[in-house]
Amino acid sequence: MSDNNLNEAQKRVGVYVCHCGGNISDVVDIKKIVDEISKYHSVVVARDYVFMCSSNGQSLIEDDIKNMGINRIVVAACMPSLHELTFRNAIQRAGLNPYLYEHINIREQVSWVHKDNPQGATSKAILLIKAGVEKVLMQDPLNAIRVNAEHRVLIIGGGISGMRAAVSSADNGIEVVIVEKEKKLGGKLNRDGYVYPSDEKAVDIVNKFSKKILSNPLIKVYTESEIINIGGYVGNFDIKIKKTDGDIDNIKAGSIIVATGFDHYMPYDGEYGYKKSDYVLRLKEFIELLSKSDGLEFVFKGKKINSIGFIHCVGSRQNEGIDAPQADGKVNEYCSRVCCTSGIYTMNKLKEKFPDVNVYDVYADIRTYGMESESLYEIASKHDVIFFRRPLDERPQITFEGDKIKITTTDILSFNERLEMEVDMLVLLTGMKPSEIDDISGYLKLSKSTNRFLQEVHPKLRPVEMNINGVFAAGTSLSPMDITESLQSAQTAAMKSAILLSNPDIPLDPFVAVVDEERCTGCGRCVEECLYSGAVTITEKTIDGNIKKVAYVNPAMCKGCGACVAVCSERAIDLNGSRLSQFEAMIDAIVKE
Repeated sequence: MSDNNLNEAQKRVGVYVCHCGGNISDVVDIKKIVDEISKYHSVVVARDYVFMCSSNGQSLIEDDIKNMGINRIVVAACMPSLHELTFRNAIQRAGLNPYLYEHINIREQVSWVHKDNPQGATSKAILLIKAGVEKVLMQDPLNAIRVNAEHRVLIIGGGISGMRAAVSSADNGIEVVIVEKEKKLGGKLNRDGYVYPSDEKAVDIVNKFSKKILSNPLIKVYTESEIINIGGYVGNFDIKIKKTDGDIDNIKAGSIIVATGFDHYMPYDGEYGYKKSDYVLRLKEFIELLSKSDGLEFVFKGKKINSIGFIHCVGSRQNEGIDAPQADGKVNEYCSRVCCTSGIYTMNKLKEKFPDVNVYDVYADIRTYGMESESLYEIASKHDVIFFRRPLDERPQITFEGDKIKITTTDILSFNERLEMEVDMLVLLTGMKPSEIDDISGYLKLSKSTNRFLQEVHPKLRPVEMNINGVFAAGTSLSPMDITESLQSAQTAAMKSAILLSNPDIPLDPFVAVVDEERCTGCGRCVEECLYSGAVTITEKTIDGNIKKVAYVNPAMCKGCGACVAVCSERAIDLNGSRLSQFEAMIDAIVKE
């Protein structure tokens, strides 16, 4: 018998409650929940397990479906975004439609917010689970939406991450289009100097990747070009590219990898003396200067440099009330991660080239991420680099006396002694800022973190995946990274893109808006409310011999947000998996207690 034809007596619900290793069970009374829910109507079995997401926990569900005829599943555990797919796959393996399932969050919404009231938390969990039972009883079996896929990936940005993603994608037999706004590929590596940890010249890395890309027939490169519009949906994105000659190319792509990189923090005029003296430089400027300097003495603009000071965390780990806010009114509270290592690596290069130059390093914390990077700090100490640790909430003061730069700071390591040192040059270890890509994020409606970088769906479970199906991000568009991390991130994005495009079509979740054409009046309020252009349109259809205007939902473009449902006074539009009638049943279950 088809599941659509089951009567209420034939619907058999299984409820599974997770302890979450104590995250839930330390607050709520799991035994009481299971006892109470097992008596609720239509519930055939209620079980608990320490980790429902584990293979053993999944097996409990699979076995009950096969052996007890369970045909509706409710899991009460952590937030659904973490393990919803895990349980759907388990349900599908057991032969049940994976969408006959409801996930109830009793960790973030119950145990974590009601630690001071275990009894109330337990009662709340029971009510939420009962509401979930009512919803799943009214759930129809759904099928994934399938859309045809263009076997091509668009990569936005031709820096190290974009190049790595392009080579990896082409290696998987996928056509690649790279769009780069600058004259050539390479991004921030188009400079003099060396990079860690490989100790290669930056331009050598660029040349290595460029040769692979420009010689590969599967890769097409647009330089000095910009994207002026992105439409469509996963598997079938429409992209308009404005070339350097002003002509517009239209291309289609099945997926998109955003590898737009970062910008170096630019100190404001006078910040640590920047732009007040030619001898106050950012690290990137100093690296290029050092690579071009030869001879027995370090000379800059006719002046012999005998001593250099380095200051960490310029533009990173900022504090409100101490540091000047950025253009959006916020300070950069995050750690840029690579500045310490890059700075100390450069100090070692300086001492190897000019061992007589005195080096003073003023830092808040040394954060040389990675096992190999820590050795750079040890080498710098052997090179007689002198380190001074300042308080996190205090900024070194910079003054100019003749041709000397005076640094005044407090040193925690010498029992908060106030120190002054005179140097010939000052180098600012500036942090990373995300590139300005408001146009790209606007076209694709990408989420950003509080630090303004692009926001992954989940950094552990779904890294490099964006909130829009078919869109991935790589490298420093996501967060500060060194070159090795950027390459790994790009490789991951390329692999996920390849998996997505490995079949002729792409399955999508069926949680989209659906229209009751008999009720629909074609008023267009749903179109006005929809945030996704083209997802809902008004079309003419012949119904019962009459031509009628009705709303049409493109299931591939609909995001299932429900905004259209809220404005339809005729109740002619609803959401698969979250119908209004289901919510009414959930509310009834809660209020009748």
